[in-house]
Amino acid sequence: MEILVMIGQLVLGLSLLVGLHEFGHFAFAKLFKIKVTKFYIFFDFLFPLPNVLNFSLLKKKVGETEYGIGWFPLGGYVAIHGMVDETQDADALAGPPQPDEFRSKPAWQRLLVMLGGIIMNVITGIAIFTALTFKYGENYLPASEAKYGVVPNGLGRQIGLRAGDKIVKINGRPFSEFDEVRSADVILGSHAFYTVERNGQLMDINIPANFMDRLAKQGDSIFVEARTPFTVKRVVGGTPAAKAGLQAGDAVTAVGNMPTPYFDRLQAALRLNAGKTTTLAVERAGQKLTLPITVNQDGRIGFEPLPALHYSQRHYSLLGSVPQGTSQAFGIIGAQAKAFGKIIRREASASESLGGPVEIAQQYGGQWDWLRFWLLTGSLSMVLAFMNLLPIPALDGGHVVFLLYEMILRRKPSDAFLENAQRVGTALILMLMLYVIVLKPILKHF
Repeated sequence: MEILVMIGQLVLGLSLLVGLHEFGHFAFAKLFKIKVTKFYIFFDFLFPLPNVLNFSLLKKKVGETEYGIGWFPLGGYVAIHGMVDETQDADALAGPPQPDEFRSKPAWQRLLVMLGGIIMNVITGIAIFTALTFKYGENYLPASEAKYGVVPNGLGRQIGLRAGDKIVKINGRPFSEFDEVRSADVILGSHAFYTVERNGQLMDINIPANFMDRLAKQGDSIFVEARTPFTVKRVVGGTPAAKAGLQAGDAVTAVGNMPTPYFDRLQAALRLNAGKTTTLAVERAGQKLTLPITVNQDGRIGFEPLPALHYSQRHYSLLGSVPQGTSQAFGIIGAQAKAFGKIIRREASASESLGGPVEIAQQYGGQWDWLRFWLLTGSLSMVLAFMNLLPIPALDGGHVVFLLYEMILRRKPSDAFLENAQRVGTALILMLMLYVIVLKPILKHF
């Protein structure tokens, strides 16, 4: 069931983003009276072969345009009359330009048509983050609340963090929110470092230049969390915790003779007692109880913790949500630019940084959570805008480069040149898709 939920969220998210991206091209083409013969979410052919396996799941012709949903779920397209793209080559444009063709329009109009998809994705990203900011505000943990220190996972420990460390500065500066510990300035910055307090002493911990790669291999962006006291929020029925009589509101203070003032200490104590019978020391309504319990083989007992840290929240008016949502949206593009900078400087591996449909589906998760769905979809919209702006033939950015060349030098590249550039760009994209979708998952198992 979880796999179906992942696939459902992935298909819905990509359908929205691809449809809105292609609508951006479509809207500007219609604005400038350019004929559009097809508008498809996903391809109705085996990309990049426009005459192979031509069929659609759904289609309807309205006026001069056929609207449809294709069977090949890796993108989408609008067939703009008189333009060299994945649906037509230079041979189809052998005659003189017609008034309703893309190639007959002024360069500035063609530029806006090509930028239309990117513009639409940016608008979509801003709209999603603005709406989420208005509805939910911002929930954050003040840095001062992380007074019990941090809990690193394996990667966090590899870079030198230890349980109980208190991070007091990031890159030599104090910070106000705990999330800044995992910000792009840390993960993607050059020469980033923490200043931590450990056993009353201050020390600097440097963030490795290849940290982004190591995060990608881990498959999880969380490498350090705030250490927290806890109580029991909910007990799962039929589990060891339920059989032992643990209740919501209980504070588990020890497992056997091991004190558990923090949740990470409880997890460690349970792992040491995996598959064994032990006791839980519990405080309940001012009383101290001892509950016998048999821990599962995986070191779990079956309850949901309630962290005892005090989170703060900011609320915004609709008008105030717009600049905040815009800042969040463009922050994603900034992070993408930093990531590419690290790849260019060879501080990160392009192959490790790339993710395909499987990785995206895993980020959506196996439980349908609308907040997470819209956060990820808004983020993907901005990533899609950034990726499409890259100056690669066959992407919107490649067409933009050729149009800027024409506008600056007053000389248009030939249709044959554009066709060859389209082929090169398509080949690059196909190789990238082959690696991300087929080879990378296979190589992960070796």
